[in-house]
Amino acid sequence: MALAVCLLFDTETDRAIRRLWGRLEESGIPTLLTHTHRRHVPHLSYVVLRTYDLPAVESALEDVPDSGPVHIYIDTLGLFRRGRASLVPAPSPDLVQRQDRVVRVVEETGADLHRYYTPGRWTPHCSLSPRARRDELDRLGAVVYDVLPMEAALTRAVLIDTATGEHTPLRTIP
Repeated sequence: MALAVCLLFDTETDRAIRRLWGRLEESGIPTLLTHTHRRHVPHLSYVVLRTYDLPAVESALEDVPDSGPVHIYIDTLGLFRRGRASLVPAPSPDLVQRQDRVVRVVEETGADLHRYYTPGRWTPHCSLSPRARRDELDRLGAVVYDVLPMEAALTRAVLIDTATGEHTPLRTIP
């Protein structure tokens, strides 16, 4: 079980990404709609914690001042090892600074971060398909690039239990 500190998209972008997941599923490419617990929501993770003290993490994040919505620009389809296909926003200085601040705050609670979320290794992304195969990449690109570029706002922050998909809203947007 892991815990992710995530930002959720504005309503319009959330709907657009869910439609994109649907179009990919219709073309035979599995997405987060049908992955694991099926409670996935379009999101961008600041950090994923492998071990943590939930009350301490919640308390620490509640103390971070509200920085308001994060505005991002997405014009890239990215592929991580093992076939994870994602929308990749431009890493604006604001987004990178916010992620760094969240990492520092949760590390101070004693949490252990997944190595790909440490500053300097983190690539901001919104997952589309957890295991895209090579023979699906042409279709995947065609569907995704039909909707890109995309300007979006990340308007809410939540903690997500990655095993169950359970969400705990945060009062502020770090």
